[in-house]
Amino acid sequence: MKIVGERPEGLRARQKRETRQLISDVATRLFLERGYDNVTIADVASAAGVARMTVTNHFPLKEDLVLDLQEELVNGMARAVSRRAPGESALDAVRRDYGERLSRRDPAIPDADAGWQRMVLGTPVLRARLRQLFDQAEAELAAVLARETGDTGLAPRLVAAALADVERLLFEEGQRLVLDGEESEHIFAALAGTARQAYDLLEPAVGDYARR
Repeated sequence: MKIVGERPEGLRARQKRETRQLISDVATRLFLERGYDNVTIADVASAAGVARMTVTNHFPLKEDLVLDLQEELVNGMARAVSRRAPGESALDAVRRDYGERLSRRDPAIPDADAGWQRMVLGTPVLRARLRQLFDQAEAELAAVLARETGDTGLAPRLVAAALADVERLLFEEGQRLVLDGEESEHIFAALAGTARQAYDLLEPAVGDYARR
């Protein structure tokens, strides 16, 4: 079904996307089978049937072969705020966006992937990269808030930090639930409840900030 206003994907773009996905899938399989530290970029390239340079063109850092959904992690909150509807505040937009991500089972939300979560939590370089991605997300959100409000002071950074902390907390809670062996439905229901509580706690302080 064609979506009105959406440009069709060209052949080159589709091939690039499919190659990237193939490399990511192969890398994840190898990392889970052998351990992250025991797999090289050359191993991934060989198993995927591509050149080593093709792997590094798609994934400049080895860590990003694992954390391949970084675009959503880094830009998700900033995008939600920049596209907020009339009457929505920054908090409203981020809250709504997270609810929509839960509804569509966004792959960036931890879900029934215990092996992957154990690998990330058990590998210092991956934990550090994940933290870096959340820090980048906070910075992107702060930049959007500063631009949209015209405020170059402390407020955009404080609000961004508060909303980014909720995002981190929800991700970590999802990881905990996955490693506890919870089923998908329970994970998403629990995260919905935790998100509601977290955003409600922020409401009195930043609920009206950047209302459009």
